[in-house]
Amino acid sequence: MAVISELKARNLKLSDGPIAHGGVTGLTLHPSSVKGQGKWVFRYVSPVTGKRRNAGVGSYPEIGIAEAGKRALAMREQLAAGDDPLQIKAQAAAKAHIRPPTFEEAARILHEELCPGWKNPKHAQQWINTLEQYAFPEIGQMTLDQIQPAHIANVLRPIWIGKAETASRIKQRLHAVIAWGWAHGYCTSNPADVVPHLLPQQPGKAVRVQHQPAMPWRDIPKFVAEHLWRRARHDQSRAMLELLILTACRSGELRGMTWDEIDFDKAIWTIPAARMKAKMPHRVPLAPRALEILRGQEGYHQSLVFPAPYAEGPLSDMVLTSFLRRVNAPSDVPDRCATAHGFRSSFRDWCSEQGHPRDLAERALAHTVANKVEAAYHRTDLLDQRRPMMNAWESFVTSQTRERGETANCAHGVQYRSESENST
Repeated sequence: MAVISELKARNLKLSDGPIAHGGVTGLTLHPSSVKGQGKWVFRYVSPVTGKRRNAGVGSYPEIGIAEAGKRALAMREQLAAGDDPLQIKAQAAAKAHIRPPTFEEAARILHEELCPGWKNPKHAQQWINTLEQYAFPEIGQMTLDQIQPAHIANVLRPIWIGKAETASRIKQRLHAVIAWGWAHGYCTSNPADVVPHLLPQQPGKAVRVQHQPAMPWRDIPKFVAEHLWRRARHDQSRAMLELLILTACRSGELRGMTWDEIDFDKAIWTIPAARMKAKMPHRVPLAPRALEILRGQEGYHQSLVFPAPYAEGPLSDMVLTSFLRRVNAPSDVPDRCATAHGFRSSFRDWCSEQGHPRDLAERALAHTVANKVEAAYHRTDLLDQRRPMMNAWESFVTSQTRERGETANCAHGVQYRSESENST
């Protein structure tokens, strides 16, 4: 059927009755009481209800013949997909009346949705804390569809240069919140994508990244001899720090250590996957001095090796930090004390300087293999090969203590002298 002409449409009278569009089945022009005016109606059978329905397509001549045909064809495509065009239109209208959430509301909803997937509760708290501190005061009460690139720039500008790493993380979180809103239909773009064009260039990442302050590895024997070898009964800070140095583990792994993870006969500490950063179990060969420290911890708690003295549960994560600050532990960063985590870096540097294989050093630190192909072929943790390396590390760490002819008894706070001194 030929498509209706403009001449025929302009001369349409009420007495003529509806006239088929001719280009799309079911589309007709219904005349009004005024000559040359009418309304387009698309008639179809709903694939959802099976009933006939009439969908208004617009008024003529405001909606011309060609435009009416395009709109009706779009509805035909919806029908072919099994949808009812009028139902889709009603859903869109209802959604348009829903007020988009404010940035703060969206951020808190997204935070709740993301929390179960984060391994570290501290990271989850930091994620929302940074938005509360930097973003909410500026854009927290704005709805997502109101936020423009200039608003994002105003959030980031005060810290963009001075705290570049923090600013970059906050920008990622701002982007994530607005992307969530875009995915839910609350906004149609993400202003965080273009905000770098409104801000100056940040310093390069290699310049701005600050690693955990670490004690130079050559200073460790002196530090252990002066601050860790002599300790009073119940002084768990020194015991835990020395064991952390000897095992090159993370402080969280050590604070949560339980007695059932330790095999004294085989001198192995097996950390379960649930407590590992990479969510893979990790075995640590225990050197003689490490076993001695552990024996000294027996009797304090039924399950925990390093229990909190006045509360149920492990020691606080601030115990080691406070101790290192108190003794002003030297580090490779000016005006900063060494951190507990930094001893892993010290151990890694010692391994490189002493010529130990990179693979053994990385396995001792429980680092994941970045290359997926290489990781697929890593079927062993090389425990037996790592043991001599960890024993050599222990010998180095305790070298100045042995030179003094004394070691610490963790359980009773007394000194054990060497056999030569005992014979005199």
